[in-house]
Amino acid sequence: MQRCPTHNRLIQKRRLFHDSFYFDHCVRNLLSDRIHSDFSGGMDDRKALALRAGHQLPADCPVALKVIAWLAGTRLTVIGEEHIPKDTPVLYISNHRSYFDIILTYARCPRPTGYVAKKEMLKIPLLSRWMKFLHCQFLDRSDLRAGLKMILSCVDLIKNGVSITIFPEGTRGKGSNELEMLPFHEGSFKVATKSGCPIIPIAISGSSAIFEDHKPYVRRRDVTIEYGAPIYPAQLSKEDQKALGKYTQGLLKRCCGDNCKMVNICFSYLPGRGVLFPCLVKFPIR
Repeated sequence: MQRCPTHNRLIQKRRLFHDSFYFDHCVRNLLSDRIHSDFSGGMDDRKALALRAGHQLPADCPVALKVIAWLAGTRLTVIGEEHIPKDTPVLYISNHRSYFDIILTYARCPRPTGYVAKKEMLKIPLLSRWMKFLHCQFLDRSDLRAGLKMILSCVDLIKNGVSITIFPEGTRGKGSNELEMLPFHEGSFKVATKSGCPIIPIAISGSSAIFEDHKPYVRRRDVTIEYGAPIYPAQLSKEDQKALGKYTQGLLKRCCGDNCKMVNICFSYLPGRGVLFPCLVKFPIR
């Protein structure tokens, strides 16, 4: 009995769907098994299972992000990276002006780190899957109850050894001046006060010049990332504890103001190799 062409196409689509579902299932198991072997050493079973359930990407993910930054021609200066504790998870607090902020900062995280993103990112199929592998948490800005639940999820991740990065402005800054930051949402800092982890402020300067200032083109630009000294909320005065967002924003503004005047990068040519290597030079711009 000969089947009609429409019926044959339906069978082919069904087989394709089954094959893609099976492939996705295999990839999930492969990643999960690799994560378990990479990160479970020295941990108890409960923490190892927590990381495995989170689908953390393998350790070569930061390398891929560094390659993206290199392809974009980003010339990066990093200051104060020694302030990041290597033995404990932290809450990173950063200003936000570009999509490249995530690429540049995640590539330098010394331990598994999740980012807080807006709920609308879940609508992007491949990117949302990748973000879930990175322990990203998705915030519904119109639902206070969902926001509180997200904060508690971040606290649980920190207790399981995963750092969290939050951009407390809530969206990308679009002003012409990098010091024009939106007010920091105080609720973002509850992750640190409830978990007891230190806060690491990150001041990013020049990232919007890579892409956002001249869409849709990507330009070769200088970017500075400065990590501030750890902030322990319990050690601050009562006034600063009540306005932790304003206190941290003041630190970031001072860092951004200094870095905008300090960084320039020149390139030196190494004879016989035909390759340009970046040489970091810092001096005030007059």
